[in-house]
Amino acid sequence: MILRKQFLEHVGQTSPSPMMIEVERAEGTFFYTPEGKRYFDLVAGVSVSNVGHANPDVIRAVQEQAADYMHVMVYGEMVERPQVEYARLIAELLPGQLDCVYFVNSGAEAVEVALKLAKRYTGRTELISMRRAYHGSTHGAMSMMGTPEGEEWKAEFRPLLPDVKSIRFNSFDDLNDITERTAGVLCEVIQGEAGVRLPDPAWLRALRARCTEVGALLIFDEIQTGMGRTGAMFASTKYDITPDVVCLAKAFGGGMPLGGVAANRQILNSFTHNPCLGHITTFGGHPVCCAAGLAALKYLIDNNIVENVEHKGAIFEERLSKHPRILEIRRSGLLLALELGKAEYLYRLMEIFKEEGIMSDWFLYCDTAFRISPPLTITEAEIEECCTIIERSLDRL
Repeated sequence: MILRKQFLEHVGQTSPSPMMIEVERAEGTFFYTPEGKRYFDLVAGVSVSNVGHANPDVIRAVQEQAADYMHVMVYGEMVERPQVEYARLIAELLPGQLDCVYFVNSGAEAVEVALKLAKRYTGRTELISMRRAYHGSTHGAMSMMGTPEGEEWKAEFRPLLPDVKSIRFNSFDDLNDITERTAGVLCEVIQGEAGVRLPDPAWLRALRARCTEVGALLIFDEIQTGMGRTGAMFASTKYDITPDVVCLAKAFGGGMPLGGVAANRQILNSFTHNPCLGHITTFGGHPVCCAAGLAALKYLIDNNIVENVEHKGAIFEERLSKHPRILEIRRSGLLLALELGKAEYLYRLMEIFKEEGIMSDWFLYCDTAFRISPPLTITEAEIEECCTIIERSLDRL
């Protein structure tokens, strides 16, 4: 109780009603309170802990790298093995000519870098995002929150970036708004905070073609969908679309804070001249964070984790779609939105989940559906047990 009291007194808050669940330890699919209560983690830090909590491979990598060296010099000046090896492996896995990675600290910073890169490379100023898009809370990233849903967050922080507009996700007509004035189009492959809205594959192809036609950079935000979440290492490969720039974060750091922007070397070299130091970051690509991310990626590959993601997601969908309270399930891999239809049901269910030992959440632009995005290492037996608890909780609504 003392720690919870000090939490409210001394730790900056983001809402008037934090969850107030004290975490003592976490392992695999679960975390535990000091009282010993176990919670199924169906959020995974918002798709961060893809390889499970306290993954031994990641812990070992962190410990070994911390013992060798931590911060030495601002990013981009020194040759550091964790950065180099991680960038090389990411480049091997990404499609097309995406052969270079610029490391940063977070998803929001990755978006900021991508927006600056689009302007610098094309010499243009207009930036386009999607309605119901979420890309982060820094000024530039917030500017790309698609209206009108994002206006609630943006209104009190204006003025934001000029020359920004939003188009409708999956709208073929709106692609005409992308013109020779457009520097870059920022798009989530799957809209996460809109409540897991899947793309029309034909629309994604048309979006790629339109950007190529007018010379705008296509920027995919894979911050939540990357690193295996959708059943492919990157959602863009699931739809066989190659963007010009990819933003990565969340699971990219293996549980440590890390972001990245992947692009072709020619594009990223835009930051090296006129002016040089086009983007600089002190802690970006921190060697301990890169070591953790590299270990997590190798774990996904060596243990064939991603290959089983679609099957695990299908178990959740098949089991829970039968419950009468679930009106719809929108899913890609182990990223699920379970639609209840009413916000009052959702808020009540979150309280029931806390009692029953489940951590879930809703979506920023969809407060009628709850999230299932557990560690990708969740077992089938754990899924079945979790579904039983969810069904029991839904019965209480």
